[in-house]
Amino acid sequence: MILRERPSGLRLFLVLRGSVLPRIRLTLFVNVLFASLVTLCHGVLFDQKVTLTTIPFTLIGLPLAIFLGFRNNAAYDRYWEGRKLWGELVHRCRSLSRQCQSLIGAAAPASAALGLDDVRVRMIYRAIAYAHALRQHLRDLRRHEELQALLRPDEWRGVGGSANVPDYLMLHMGRDLRLCLEEKRLDGCLGAAIDATLSQMAAAAVGCERIKTTPIPFSYSLLLHRTAYLYCFLLPFGLVDALGFMTPFVVGIVAYTFFGLDALGDEIEEPFGLDSNDLPLDAMCRTIEINLRESLGESALPAPLRAVDYCLS
Repeated sequence: MILRERPSGLRLFLVLRGSVLPRIRLTLFVNVLFASLVTLCHGVLFDQKVTLTTIPFTLIGLPLAIFLGFRNNAAYDRYWEGRKLWGELVHRCRSLSRQCQSLIGAAAPASAALGLDDVRVRMIYRAIAYAHALRQHLRDLRRHEELQALLRPDEWRGVGGSANVPDYLMLHMGRDLRLCLEEKRLDGCLGAAIDATLSQMAAAAVGCERIKTTPIPFSYSLLLHRTAYLYCFLLPFGLVDALGFMTPFVVGIVAYTFFGLDALGDEIEEPFGLDSNDLPLDAMCRTIEINLRESLGESALPAPLRAVDYCLS
């Protein structure tokens, strides 16, 4: 995620970090170069004058802009839903920590010093591991060593053989909850409240998986790609008679807009990746870890992640 103030003046045209320009620069360069060649030839292709007026481009340009806007709205809806799901996960992890410490009976208050043998500490640390595991799952990463310090050895060894680590950890959450009920450390009604929190955490993960595995229909995106390319590469023939040497400049501005909207929709359509404009899952996992460790009385907390070169990962 790009975090920076809106540039002003000349800097507005020079900013590249977070801009979609690096993704489309080659296509944009080819399009402007082609427009320059058309201008030099004055629209003559293979000894034939290609005669086009601005009317077809007006008729096609408006629907194309509308459909590109619609697709980008659909892509942003996916981005925003992913952010809401992770916000819900932050909330539920904090609630789980509070519920484990206030509802599960024990002789002493929950503290990190008790270690993973205490079921309350174990569940809270597992919630931290759950957030990290979900981040890795959504980004197709297999960094299980990040979870080792948060889980018991037998549980951590089972992580490597699991196809869905967040679901594996949630099953262990349920087993520990049942253990508390069997040992009469938790009333059934209070256990149902904790189970509801666990279910909401699982629901957030399933919602993220749904976004990741259900892209915008390819045929719709392909139609927009083709139409945008055809429009921008034919545009010089429709403008050269009216604009002359200014044709490449106008074509460049139009192509930057259409190609940029197209590329931006591709980038935010899948919000859990590692692109500059994707969601900062690392930072949100670190927030969860800091909050839950602090709730257990730890003082040596990891530092919050900060934006590097305006990018928060």
